[in-house]
Amino acid sequence: MDRFAWASGLLEMNETLVIQQRGVRLYDGEEKVKFDTGVLLLSTHRLIWRDLKNHECCIAVPLSQIVFIEEQAAGIGKSAKIVVHLHPAPSNKEPGPFQSSKYSYIKLSFKEHGQIEFYRRLSEEMTQRRWENMPVSQTIQINRGSQAGRIRAVGIVGIERKLEEKRKETDKNISEAFEDLSKLMEKAKEMVELSKSIANKIKEKQGDITEDETIRFKSYLLSMGIANPVTRETHGSGTHYHMQLAKQLAGILQSPLEERGGIMSLTEVYCLVNRARGLELLSPEDLVNACKMLVALKLPLRLRLFDSGVMVIELQSHNEEEMVASALETVSEKGSLTAEEFAKLVGMSVLLAKERLLLAEKMGHLCRDDSVEGLRFYPNLFMTQS
Repeated sequence: MDRFAWASGLLEMNETLVIQQRGVRLYDGEEKVKFDTGVLLLSTHRLIWRDLKNHECCIAVPLSQIVFIEEQAAGIGKSAKIVVHLHPAPSNKEPGPFQSSKYSYIKLSFKEHGQIEFYRRLSEEMTQRRWENMPVSQTIQINRGSQAGRIRAVGIVGIERKLEEKRKETDKNISEAFEDLSKLMEKAKEMVELSKSIANKIKEKQGDITEDETIRFKSYLLSMGIANPVTRETHGSGTHYHMQLAKQLAGILQSPLEERGGIMSLTEVYCLVNRARGLELLSPEDLVNACKMLVALKLPLRLRLFDSGVMVIELQSHNEEEMVASALETVSEKGSLTAEEFAKLVGMSVLLAKERLLLAEKMGHLCRDDSVEGLRFYPNLFMTQS
């Protein structure tokens, strides 16, 4: 503890506050000292400890005095600590609370936790050694006489003022970021109109554009989103809202469904729709309620519930017999397939692949072998061979 010197708590020129932690007690080696509960501040140049009850009591040690640091884990009834090993006190050291000490290290006991982050930041400062690149120059000479307490109070105010300045700078940066976001939202409608124009050109020049370029363009258009998403603010709540939402879903899902063989799980639909809606996210409940109205509104899509409880959206033109026949043909070619293997072959999710195989089984075209290796489907020879 003889390495510590009395301090005002005022950050000097070129010195920056890194982190601070409340509820820290100081040990001189293994011995407890009078510095019981205080705030420990780490700057680019010093370790500063300030008493919580007596603000005039403030001490500091330069980071250049530290040899190395190590962690000491918490025990039963004991808080976690950081052990700081120090160089011998220099001959020109300023006065401090202790004139001598038999220990060459101190302990920082963290009663309110926070030692992990403090140790990390202190290690970074010891590695970077910023105090060597930015020498400090005191703005206030510290009077060791009767005015010391008053100067220390000013120093604390200085630290608080610096923290307030950082907070204001953060608020300013956030405000500027949201201004940019507002400008982006204003341009969003124009970008969506542009995306529609590009989509029409792709359709007109389908033969002149390669398949890879078409896929790339479609990914760009999907990320641009929906021009006027249906929301509760624009269409109220209840049945009318869900009806309008169902009509919009039919418009945006028809093309993706055609590309995916006419069927998509409700989970895939939820992700696809919310990605297109941008900030106007849709709840799962609203999506289900809107999908339930697809058939009543005579839209080209419908909601289907499988026996397993899986919900899907499929085209009205989706032919179940054709899908089952296709599944039977694929399984017959391979001899037998699991849902995972079938999904890879036909390019769909495992969930939908399993439902298609189960449906073919229900219709009598496939039979199963359910073993420790998993569920495997075979052609039903009882139906095809006499």
